[in-house]
Parts: sequence; C-alpha cells; structure tokens
Amino acid sequence: MSNYIFETRMEVRDYECDIEGIVNNANYLHYTEHTRHLFLKHCGLSFAEMHEKGVDAVVARMNLQYKTPLRCDDEFISRLWLEKQGIKYIFHQDIFRASDEALCFRGDITLVCLVNGRLSGSEDYDRAFAPYL
Repeated sequence: MSNYIFETRMEVRDYECDIEGIVNNANYLHYTEHTRHLFLKHCGLSFAEMHEKGVDAVVARMNLQYKTPLRCDDEFISRLWLEKQGIKYIFHQDIFRASDEALCFRGDITLVCLVNGRLSGSEDYDRAFAPYL
C-alpha cells in the first residue's frame, strides 16, 4: 500500500446515481478530478491560473478499477499519492466509503503538461509537487 499525501471527503448526490441506485461509473472520474484540483490548491497553484499562463495539465492515460459501489448519500474519502516519471505525473487515487473504509474505486491517472499547446515539463508543477515526490 502507499502513503497518501492528500485526502478530501465528499458525499454522493442523488443525481450521480443510475437506475440501479449506485454511482454511475463516470462520476468517479469527476471525484478524482476534483480531488486533484483540491490537491493543486493545497500546493499553492490554481488550475485556472495555470491555464491563463499557458500551462495545461491534461490526462494522458487512465487505469481504473471499480471495486465496491457507492450509493446515494454515502460519504466517501478520496485519497491520493503522486509519482513522477519523466515529464509525466502519475496520480494514484483511491476512493473509500467513509462508514467502513471499503475500497470503492482505484485509479492510476497519468497527466502531462502542455505549455502553450506543446508537450513539455512545467517548472511550476515541479516546484509545487516536489515536497510530495
């Protein structure tokens, strides 16, 4: 298992559930994206401000595993840890149901940076993430 460097709590909203009464699989991507954006703020950066500077972190690859479904009104904890490989940042993200710590979702999300539309490293992201790598 890994050492998580950031976590946030959220709650399932009714409109995120499908006809089976469980969270639609696409919503886990929203949860993990929101967690990454909160982590970025925690590191002192703003996703919107970085975009204005011409630096965009974009998803290049996802490896997703759906383990235990979340249901309406479930509280959950979204946790992550981070590694860097070359110019890629790999966010390892797990979502746990808060009531019993059941693993509900696991994702490895690889991001790369586009600087003014070109694939490149980002000194801003490197500096912000350095304490966590």
